[in-house]
Amino acid sequence: MAPDRSQRIRPVEGIWITKLEGAPARRLAVKDLFDTAGIRTTYGSAVFAEHLPSETAPAVAALEAAGWTNVGKANLHEFAYGVTSQNLHYGVVPNPLAPGRTAGGSSGGSAAAIVAGEAEAALGTDSGGSIRIPAACCGIAGLKPTYGLVPTEGVFPLAPSFDHVGPMAADVRGCVELMRVLAPGVHVPSPDDVRVAVAWAELCEPLVRARVEAAAATVGATAISFPDADEVGPAFMAEVADVHRDLYAENAELYGENIRGKIERCLAVTDAERADAERAREQLRTDAEAALDGYDLLLAPTLAFVAPPADVDEPATRSAFVRFTFPFNALGWPALALPAGEAEGGLPASVQVVGRAGDDGLVLALGLALEAALKP
Repeated sequence: MAPDRSQRIRPVEGIWITKLEGAPARRLAVKDLFDTAGIRTTYGSAVFAEHLPSETAPAVAALEAAGWTNVGKANLHEFAYGVTSQNLHYGVVPNPLAPGRTAGGSSGGSAAAIVAGEAEAALGTDSGGSIRIPAACCGIAGLKPTYGLVPTEGVFPLAPSFDHVGPMAADVRGCVELMRVLAPGVHVPSPDDVRVAVAWAELCEPLVRARVEAAAATVGATAISFPDADEVGPAFMAEVADVHRDLYAENAELYGENIRGKIERCLAVTDAERADAERAREQLRTDAEAALDGYDLLLAPTLAFVAPPADVDEPATRSAFVRFTFPFNALGWPALALPAGEAEGGLPASVQVVGRAGDDGLVLALGLALEAALKP
């Protein structure tokens, strides 16, 4: 087992669960959902407060082999089941870009570490928006790759058929750099003659809508109707229940109050509800392909609003946070979040560039072009 280089930190600092010694040139923050050999890995939970894995997750190992150094395990919403990173065990993750606002979740610590200048890039996970929501709240870029493209081994699962591993960085170029290591076969082409559709702008707050529409105009996007994933939720919840059924039965008192109720709702999902949701997921795949027929990529808002206050009621607002992100977890399609300019309160709006499964390179290509066009 590797020596424990960790420096335990006070929970109120919020960003880090474990911060590591040294100041390397290529600094990587690793969400504390990834196993790291000999380094405390809690999954954001008191259940695993003293857990020291014997092996490192392949995604982390690949980046370390490429010259990146893990500078710390970043805080998260407990077990990655939340959109605000309000962690009752290790502190609420702050938003360094907008103090008093949520950093988003569940990969909130990964995003905050980048914005605070403590890391140049980060690894996150995304099961319903957990890379893209913090990217939106903190004004950075984050990619949820095609399902299965980046290995999830050595990562504590949330809902396995919805779970993705991906990069976060200050800009799209940083995500491209990490993807060259995480998925070397991805080619980023020229985005010339790419046909782009846009959806859901009309569902956003006024200034966020304006930023989404401006981004759409920049790439010549055509407005379309795109399906939602509202009826797929019980399939996700049933998978969460499968993961936590025995663990929760043995350790319920150690789960934070802000996820305990969600876990219990997941455990209550019936077989019939799960089957209906799986059928809805199949229908979503059919409807999504039909909606995007004739187009290469989709542009959509990441969130309908800017980062809410840090004390936002997470269970009450979760569905609003994942409205535009969860459909692409259900589909397994790549989705890149990037800043789109100032919106309400001078805070950043965020847009997603979305492609069909396997089109990660094209998604990144349009993201680079859009990012360059939208910079002040």
